[in-house]
Amino acid sequence: MRPGITVESQAAELAQLLFYEDLNDVVLVATSSGGMVMARTAEIARERIGRLVFADALALRNGEKVSDIVTRPSSINTELALGPSREDAEGRLFAGLDPELRAWAVERCTLHPIAIHTQPVKLDRFWSQDWDASVIYCRRAPNPGEAHQRRCAEALGARWHELDTGHYPMLSEPENLSQLLLTTAAEE
Repeated sequence: MRPGITVESQAAELAQLLFYEDLNDVVLVATSSGGMVMARTAEIARERIGRLVFADALALRNGEKVSDIVTRPSSINTELALGPSREDAEGRLFAGLDPELRAWAVERCTLHPIAIHTQPVKLDRFWSQDWDASVIYCRRAPNPGEAHQRRCAEALGARWHELDTGHYPMLSEPENLSQLLLTTAAEE
């Protein structure tokens, strides 16, 4: 963790990875605040992107901030980072997971750089471009919520899918999430 980590800096690093690894027709999948990073990465590395999947991900419009959509306060909020406390992660974020998986997830849960949540996202061209996209709404996740997910799907003309799970489908429903990703790829 250090000052200066933003959506812009994370997206630039991912775009550089795509370039230096010479990756093309890439499927980017994001959840939570990773949706903003994915959208910005796609915008700046357009020629390398094949498909986008918003798996219960924030899909902010140009100039919006996470706090415009997610109003729940973080249990930890410092000048560099914010996020859940260990107790909040155990009792709320990962509460629905079996105890062994919950312990594994809690041990790997880290704080988010503060700028990701406080600075407006910069997406000058993302929403005006055509994308092959899917939105996976997780019905038991309070944030970002169905209205936000539908707004994204409608704006992108994206395929709509739902999972009856919480905000971390890669942990709670990995087989169903994988099946959706593969089914969506087969539809192309």
